[in-house]
Amino acid sequence: MADTPRVTFALTEEQEMLRQTTRQFLEDRVSPTVVRELMETETGFDAALWQSGAELGWHSLAIPEEYGGAGYTFAELSVVLEEMGRALFPGPFLSTVVMAANAIVLGGRDSQKKELLPGIAMGESMMTMALFEGPQGATTDDIRMTAAQDGEAWILDGVKKNVLFGHVAGTIVTAARTPNGLSLFLVPADTGGLNAEHVPTLDATRKQANLTFSGVRLGPEALLGNEGTAGPVIDRVLRLASVALSLEQVGGAQWCLETSVEHGQTRFQFGRAIGSFQAIKHRLADMLVSVEHAKSTAYHAARIVDDTDELLVAAPLAKSVCSEAYLRAASDTIQILGGTGFTWEHDTHLYLKRAKSTSLMFGGVRHQRRLLAEALGL
Repeated sequence: MADTPRVTFALTEEQEMLRQTTRQFLEDRVSPTVVRELMETETGFDAALWQSGAELGWHSLAIPEEYGGAGYTFAELSVVLEEMGRALFPGPFLSTVVMAANAIVLGGRDSQKKELLPGIAMGESMMTMALFEGPQGATTDDIRMTAAQDGEAWILDGVKKNVLFGHVAGTIVTAARTPNGLSLFLVPADTGGLNAEHVPTLDATRKQANLTFSGVRLGPEALLGNEGTAGPVIDRVLRLASVALSLEQVGGAQWCLETSVEHGQTRFQFGRAIGSFQAIKHRLADMLVSVEHAKSTAYHAARIVDDTDELLVAAPLAKSVCSEAYLRAASDTIQILGGTGFTWEHDTHLYLKRAKSTSLMFGGVRHQRRLLAEALGL
C-alpha cells in the first residue's frame, strides 16, 4: 500500500523566524495605543505602517515570483495572518493581499497580473473586493448587481455594502452579473459616478464602507479576465478569505487565553491566586482545549488550500470552529477578569468585538456549517 501523504502542523525553521520577526514588529509598532488611535480615524490605517509591512515582505509572500512576489505559499502567509489577529492589526491586508490579489491571480489576464500584482507586493497598491449588496451576502448567489454593456464599454449601477476598507482602496474589484454570468471589474476609486461612504461598525479596527455606483462607465480593459467566468474565482477567494479569517481568529483567541492565564496567576483573592480556584481552573482548561482545536482546523486548512476539493470542507470547518472558539475565549476572558474586562481602558473588549465581527464575516457559523454539509453531500 502506498504511503498516505501527511500534513504536518509544525513550522519550518524559516516559518518560525517569520513568526518571530512578525510578532516583534507588531509588538513594537502596533501597540494597543496605536490600534485605539487608528480606530478613531476614518481611514483606520497608517500609511507608514502599511509600507513597513510591505518592506518586511508580508504583501509579497504568496504572490508568484513572475509577478513581483516572493513565491511562497499560503502556509507562510498564514503565519503573518495569525500574528496580525493576535495584535488586532488595523489595515486593509485581508482585503488587498488575500482577496484582491488572489482574485487577480486566479481570474486576471496575464497582462493584468503583470500590471497589478507588483504594486500589491511592494505596498504601493491598496485594493478591496466589492461583492455583496447586503450585509448577509456570503455566496455568489447573493450577488445581484448587473453591468450593462454599451458598445465596448460597461455601465455599472447599484450599491455594494460593507466593503472592507472600500473608502481607502485605490482599486475596487467589483462583482456584477453580465449576459454570460458573473464577471469582475477593476474600478479605480476616482472613477466618475463612484461614491464611497465610511460606515461605522461594531469592530472599529477594520473599517467598512458602502459603495454607490451611479452610471460608472468602464472601458473593456476594466474587465478582469473574461466575461462571465468569475463565479469559480469568487467562490475560491471567499474560501481563502474564510481560512485567512480563521487564522486571525486563532491569533486573537490565543491572546485571550494567555491574558486569562496571566490574570489567573497574578490576581489574588482570599490569599491565593484565583487560577487555583476550581471554577477558574476548569474554565481555563476548557479555553485551552477550544483554542488548540481551533488552531488545528485553521492550520490544516492553510496547508491544503491548493487542494480545491478538500478546501471545500476545510474552509467552512475552520471558519465555524474558529469563530466559536474566538468568541467563547473573548467572552470567558471578560468573565475571568471581572468588571474591568469590558471597560474602555482594558483591551479585552476590543478582542470581543473583533471576535463577533469576524464570526459574521463571509457568513456566520450556521452558514459555514451549511456549506460544510453540502461539501460532504449531506
